[in-house]
Amino acid sequence: MADQELDARGMTCPLPVMRAAKIMLAMKVGQTLRVLATDPATVTDFDAYARGSGNALLESKKTAKGDFEFLLKRA
Repeated sequence: MADQELDARGMTCPLPVMRAAKIMLAMKVGQTLRVLATDPATVTDFDAYARGSGNALLESKKTAKGDFEFLLKRA
């Protein structure tokens, strides 16, 4: 279970990553953020965000409903 969640379904990139980044800045080290998105571009965008920010992308998957789910950990 994540410490916080962001429902970014229906948003197009780069908005899901921008909203997640803002939330991550306010989180404590070690806390996690679960993000749900529908834009396929979020897969590469969240990977790039994690590499660039130093935060960890713990999980990236497509759900049974067709959404994209990401689990990020604040570094």
